[in-house]
Amino acid sequence: MRNILVFVLFAAMVCWMMFSPIYKHVLIARQAVLQQETDYLLEVGASGSYGYIDAAMMEQSKERLAAFGMRPELVRFEVTADNGLAATDPASPLPRGSGMMLQMSYPYENLFQIDRLIGLAPISPDSRMRTFGMKMSEYMP
Repeated sequence: MRNILVFVLFAAMVCWMMFSPIYKHVLIARQAVLQQETDYLLEVGASGSYGYIDAAMMEQSKERLAAFGMRPELVRFEVTADNGLAATDPASPLPRGSGMMLQMSYPYENLFQIDRLIGLAPISPDSRMRTFGMKMSEYMP
């Protein structure tokens, strides 16, 4: 009986050691893709041609993220400006020198469920990874 218990515990530990790095790699890759997309949207949105990040840009961003295996409907955007103006309105772009802030988030999607094998409590299902960026608008009317 003791041998069976040792085998089961050892098997669980081996499974966790084999598969945990894979899930951590997926987490790191998703975080990097999300941060890259945040930086790209800020670069385009704060450029001299735009001065805003509108819904069309966010939809294109979701399509790019879908190419990396992320589910577009789960991506959330929060676009704000440091001066209180709307940073999503193409009719009134942010003037030069205004700070544009973008926060994107995506759920962890049960990536940490395998940690249960060694007794760690997984992250809450409603937890989200977040990326943040800020850039000064370069738009000149």
